[in-house]
Amino acid sequence: MSKLREEGSLPKKAANDESIASEPSAELKKGKKRKHKAKAATDDTREGIFLKKGTGKRTKFGDSDQEDEVPAKQEAQSVESTWKLSVQAPAEVKVSKIPSACDERPMAEVALQTPPTSAVSKPRGALNGKHDIPRPHKRAALQHDPAVNGKRQHEGRRNPQTSIPVHLLKKRDELLVSRRTLPIWPHAQSIRDALRKTNILVLTGETGSGKSTQVPQFLLDESWCTKAIAVTQPRRVAAISLARRVAEEMGSFFGGQSPAAKVGYSVRFDNASGPNTKIKFLTEGMLLQEMLRDPDMNQYSAVIVDEVHERSVNVDLILGFLKNLASGVERTGKKRRTPLKIVVMSATADVEGLVQFFGQDQDQSAVPPAEEGLLKANSLISICFVEGRQYPVRTTYLPEASMDWVESALKLIFQIHYKEPLPGDVLVFLTGQDKIESLQKLVNDYAEGMDKDVPRLLVLPLFAALSQPAQQLIFQPTPHRARKVILATNIAETSVTVPGVRFVIDCGKSKIKQFRSKLGLESLLAKPISKSAAIQRRGRAGREGPGQCYRLYTEADYKTFEERTIPEILRCDLMQALLTMKARGVNNVLGFPFLDRPPRDALEKALFQLLRLGALEKIGAISDIGLKIAKLPVTPTLGRILIEAAKPERDCLLDVIDIIAALSTEDNIFFNIVSEERKEEAEAARHELYRREGDHMTFLATVQRYAEENSDRKAWCERHFVSHRAMQNIMNIRKQLRQQCQSLKLLNSAEATTTSTTPNVDAILACLLRGFVSNTARLMPDNSYRTFIGNYTVSIHPSSVMHGRKVKAEAIVFSEFLYTNKAYAKKVSAVQMNWVEDVVKEVWNV
Repeated sequence: MSKLREEGSLPKKAANDESIASEPSAELKKGKKRKHKAKAATDDTREGIFLKKGTGKRTKFGDSDQEDEVPAKQEAQSVESTWKLSVQAPAEVKVSKIPSACDERPMAEVALQTPPTSAVSKPRGALNGKHDIPRPHKRAALQHDPAVNGKRQHEGRRNPQTSIPVHLLKKRDELLVSRRTLPIWPHAQSIRDALRKTNILVLTGETGSGKSTQVPQFLLDESWCTKAIAVTQPRRVAAISLARRVAEEMGSFFGGQSPAAKVGYSVRFDNASGPNTKIKFLTEGMLLQEMLRDPDMNQYSAVIVDEVHERSVNVDLILGFLKNLASGVERTGKKRRTPLKIVVMSATADVEGLVQFFGQDQDQSAVPPAEEGLLKANSLISICFVEGRQYPVRTTYLPEASMDWVESALKLIFQIHYKEPLPGDVLVFLTGQDKIESLQKLVNDYAEGMDKDVPRLLVLPLFAALSQPAQQLIFQPTPHRARKVILATNIAETSVTVPGVRFVIDCGKSKIKQFRSKLGLESLLAKPISKSAAIQRRGRAGREGPGQCYRLYTEADYKTFEERTIPEILRCDLMQALLTMKARGVNNVLGFPFLDRPPRDALEKALFQLLRLGALEKIGAISDIGLKIAKLPVTPTLGRILIEAAKPERDCLLDVIDIIAALSTEDNIFFNIVSEERKEEAEAARHELYRREGDHMTFLATVQRYAEENSDRKAWCERHFVSHRAMQNIMNIRKQLRQQCQSLKLLNSAEATTTSTTPNVDAILACLLRGFVSNTARLMPDNSYRTFIGNYTVSIHPSSVMHGRKVKAEAIVFSEFLYTNKAYAKKVSAVQMNWVEDVVKEVWNV
């Protein structure tokens, strides 16, 4: 590894380090009378009073999931110990395609319960005269005074007026200091001005500028913002961590902690929001679900679409629906009473393409006239760019390609740990959970042999299937004399900011969905990343100081990367996307405004698959079955299985819910045992769970046995070599699916609480066949399996309970397809040939 060749890659440093002036606060002393407390309260400082004009050359907005205290050009003002506010003349800020005026917000918009002018200049000692501060303002002053807050926190008391614990307000005041250092902070007024003049803002903010957490808060107190603000994120971990951070910055409860919580989130199978939620972070799929229930988005005043550069299918659908909504092209033909404000945020997006996309077919009457010179590209759309903070990052390539980049990453981790001083954590980008867990075990094993005088290594994984508490560990401060090593998927590229990172190790690959149109199956393959993704990964090392990026590939390999990541809509199965469009009333799929139009044959194949499931009628309109499937938080295939199981002749919905909950979790239910001795022990322990019908009935038995365990479920999992984390997730999904089925009248409340009896195996397998009709195969004379549709060969995956059986089933149905060196069928069940034939006849006779 010493032969690594170095290349200088020195992005400019975004800001200089300037100290933050401390804010004065009154110290209340014991024994003083109430009038002295009221007088001392005039020394109060509160959020927003000390806003000062930024001096940036142009408006730049940013991207930050977790903001850290990084040097930036920012000053804090000192304020006299009175209610008077010393306001400086606003400095002019040059804004890229936005008015340069960046005046401070009016005091009424920023200060919390600022007293009237008469109260500001009250004479000393005039406590109960006409010049006295009204009592509500006294209480407001006291509740924000740091001295009072500290005392009340110690006493465990709550704010008597807002019922918010004082420690939340104290945390808010502490975070305000770091918020002011963000590059986006001085430009808050420019963002507000832009959305007052136009309804659409395309905001490109470099990594580290703070856009993800600050923009929603900038817009919250605007006169047009009478409802909630929705903020989309591509991944659940990003949505949850951002919501928690914004709640802390606002001094509010978080999620389901209290009905008064102003910040919440909604992710798949987990909704932590309420009627008082003002800022709501959602995954893109959950916003699409809400669009089905509320086509006009009447519950929101603004929708912020973040991380657009990742270009998932759901993002493209959201942009298309929002474009139609902004231009008044909707199925109802109705318009909102107040225009919906749309903010599209990205780190590396094609700004001109987005402007052109939203600029077509816009309703000119819906937007106030823009000032002359405000926007050159489009008078209806504001375009903003904000530079993030980036320190120099040195890039090092491998001199020659590595055959085992996991081993190369292992060597680099210890090379960095022994040679580089603390502090400085290491972020390693890997392809998936299997690689992460493998490297985690290797690092921990080698770390046990380090000398005692060497700082210890704290290895933390980060991937989508990880539990929420485990994901939050990466945000905790690094312990003394320790170095964190975060092993992450591409989730850490832009969605989540990991603090303290100075070293990045990039494997140069990520797993992407690839739809094989000839086979009609979708697979997850590890493929090289794009140049833009590689740049994002490198930038993670320069967030808090100069860093280093080690690329586990050659410079020649880097030059062969694509410039940008291919949009997911051009390479994945479109069945879910088209079902969502049909459910929203888009009958002309070919006329939908796609940001990148998918191939026509991909659209036709997806429509035909929906027809097979019964989700569409022969004329192409969505059926009643399709409408129910679209409202379920599962794939169309799994949704069709649920609908089939709810039929009276099947009567196996509870059992099917348990199976689908097991199929919906991203964790493996059974641990993958490597050693032969332990493998035999695991097989013996799981023998009572295995079912001869295959994996799906095995999943059902496992879920039901776990649910019946009332003493110690974790110990039960250990005895059977079952993942306790996976089972906890399954039970949560199971509960949510039962509630969803009740809302769709597929299940009544009495049935939802009953315990399942002996399962009807034939009915369950028939339901699985109705959904996975495309994933069926028959036994051939040479003992191989060939699919009914496509006639290609598949092998049963070694992880299946049906693998290696001497007597093979005449036909199989599988719910997952994996392609490595050959095609594998995963999660397999045995079925009868005549069952498959009956389902195929039913499908083709639709």
